[in-house]
Amino acid sequence: MPNYYALIPAAGFGSRMGGETPKQYLSVLGRPLIHYAVAALCRHAVISGVYVVLAPEDQLWKSYDWSAFAGKLKPLYCGGAERFESVRNGLDAIRDEVDFEDWVLVHDAARPGLSEELLDRLIGEVGEDPFGGLLAVPVADTLKRADADSRVLRTEPRDKLWQAQTPQMFRYGLLQRALSLLDGAVVTDEAQAIERMGFQAKLVVGDMTNFKVTYPQDIKLTELILGDKA
Repeated sequence: MPNYYALIPAAGFGSRMGGETPKQYLSVLGRPLIHYAVAALCRHAVISGVYVVLAPEDQLWKSYDWSAFAGKLKPLYCGGAERFESVRNGLDAIRDEVDFEDWVLVHDAARPGLSEELLDRLIGEVGEDPFGGLLAVPVADTLKRADADSRVLRTEPRDKLWQAQTPQMFRYGLLQRALSLLDGAVVTDEAQAIERMGFQAKLVVGDMTNFKVTYPQDIKLTELILGDKA
C-alpha cells in the first residue's frame, strides 16, 4: 500500500501582502500563518510525514516552537525562486525517504483553512485515480476580461470553470517527472505540470474557507474563519 506525504512550499515572500515579514510568518491569532497548514496536515492520521520547503537563508522558522509535531514534521532548506522550483527541489530532497508510488499532497503555506473533512474527501476520491487530483471550487462569480486600461472587453463564460486550491495530490514519481520536464517553462501549480504531460487531474470539490491569504485584508477574514472553528 502506498504511503501519504505532504509537502508545503514556503520559500516565497508574498509581495502582494506588502511589509517586511514573509507572508507565511505573519501573525494570525498569535501564531504564524504557516502553523495552520502544518497543523492540519500533521494531525491527519493517514499522512506519514510533512515536509516544509524553506528558503536556504530562512532564519524565522527556528524561532517558533514546532515540538507539537515532532516526528512528523521536517524542514527542508532548499527552496527556489518560484513555487514549482521549491516543490521540485523538495521532491528531490526526499527521494530516499519515499517510493515512486507514494502519494504527495502539495499544500500552500498560506491556506490556513484546510480541514480534516477536506483532506478525507481528497484522499478518498483521488486514492485510486491513475493521475491524481486537487481540491477546487466551481467558479460562481461573473468573469470579466479587461483591457490595458482596466475596462471590460467582454464577459467570459464560467461554465465548467473551477478555481484551483490545494492540496494537490499526485504520485511521487509522476509529479517529480512532470516537474523535471518543464524545460524552462513556468507553471503556477502542480496540476499544470501534470497537464503538460497529457494527463487529466481529477477535480475534487473544495470549500471557500480553504482560500489563499494574498492581501492584507485577508488576515482579518482568516481570523474570523479560524476563530469560528476554535
